[in-house]
Amino acid sequence: MSLRLSRLLAGEDSTPPGLPNFDSTTVFVRAAASALRGEEFPALGMFPSWLIPVAARLNSLPRRARTGIYTTGGANEGVSPDELGNVDVERFRQWVVDQYPDRGYPAVIVGSSNGAAVHLAALLGVPWLPQTFLVPVSRSLPPDAIHADLEWGAEHAEPFLAANPDVTLHQMHDPNQDRLMVQKLAYFRTKSRRLGDAYEEFIETVLASNGTIITLECEYDWPVARIDDRHTYQVGGHGGLDPEEYYEGSDEIAAFLEQQGANRDRWYTPEPDERVPEAEWGFEPALGGDIDRLADENGYDVRRLRFNEPHELSTFVADRYRERYAELGRPVDRLFVQSFALVEPWWTLRTGSVPYWTPFTTEPDAAQLDSYLDGVEPYDEIWTTLFAHGVDSAGLGSIDRWRSVLSRARDQYGFVGVDETEFPYDIETHVRYHEDLPETIRARYAHPAPMAFDRFDSIADDAASAYGIGWRSS
Repeated sequence: MSLRLSRLLAGEDSTPPGLPNFDSTTVFVRAAASALRGEEFPALGMFPSWLIPVAARLNSLPRRARTGIYTTGGANEGVSPDELGNVDVERFRQWVVDQYPDRGYPAVIVGSSNGAAVHLAALLGVPWLPQTFLVPVSRSLPPDAIHADLEWGAEHAEPFLAANPDVTLHQMHDPNQDRLMVQKLAYFRTKSRRLGDAYEEFIETVLASNGTIITLECEYDWPVARIDDRHTYQVGGHGGLDPEEYYEGSDEIAAFLEQQGANRDRWYTPEPDERVPEAEWGFEPALGGDIDRLADENGYDVRRLRFNEPHELSTFVADRYRERYAELGRPVDRLFVQSFALVEPWWTLRTGSVPYWTPFTTEPDAAQLDSYLDGVEPYDEIWTTLFAHGVDSAGLGSIDRWRSVLSRARDQYGFVGVDETEFPYDIETHVRYHEDLPETIRARYAHPAPMAFDRFDSIADDAASAYGIGWRSS
């Protein structure tokens, strides 16, 4: 399938050249915008309605065919390396602001990619503007050819960096979780160091004169090799393995590589020489200075919401939903866990569910959910989506492990849109999570009005430190 055809299949709201339709950032933007428009968020916001029934029958294919779909589908999103000089991150930012209703807001969230931020935006009724974007670049390499990928990136990145002087390039290669995709794609993740014209104009147009810019600052970092001033190379990514395991090896990696028939027991990687914000989830601090400039020029307030790891925002946001439901006199005993891109803010509010986002479906994600449940009043119901990436990667949580966490519910629990016998090869879950949700969680409530920002500001000021996160004025 050609890149053009894949964009046509994605519908009229296709992303600009170089920005994939499927990535954490693009999916989260679409989900947050759908909530502000008062709309459901089916099929990751990617598939036209006529294609959903087809996608919901893909598990009938052999597993080898399904893994091929992951690889080929990713390859169809790649931009030619010859076109990198024409990729304009400012067009990405314009696409983001075009998703949101053009109306006044008391606050705007700017910064790290994070699924819990989608639910925070829905709770407050405000937009979220991401700092990080993925530019997938077409090329073919074996998944374990890490040095070759680094050299390829160093050779091809210069035109992109020259065309986009206000970004840093975090080239990322994860031969574990992204094993199927990195065979055909180089992952160029970019982080904006400046707001850019589109974000500035949007903020100045929609933000109240006494409004607040919330900077979402995930301080999670990762060891990297520096290629040049604005280009670093990261092996691995947040998930089931510690950063050091990618560089030093481990028994779990050796077992994974044996299962993959990789003829090696570890990855041979460039020696890291520093730590920088993690490619997908971390926050590049330079953007904070530009936000302060815009705020000073316009008289806006700034609140810095800082946390160390991606999942840490989830606990804070979940408790704000529980408090909000209690204020409205509604039950607070239903937890809806949503993994990676499988988020649905409209139905979360419609079912009166407390959202808890997990970055992925790994054993550490399950352990973090366990830890959250240890510290709160028990839930009567616990439900979860499980994102499926098509590979039994090292550190992945098993179906039994996830079922064990869910069973902590006092009454009902289970999966939403998951084929338990096919996980993590369950390609249908990407459309079935939304199709099954209304039948699985049957409670219904009117959508509440957005939580007043002044009220949220006061709560966050008092409560943030208890969660190990920061909430302060700039």
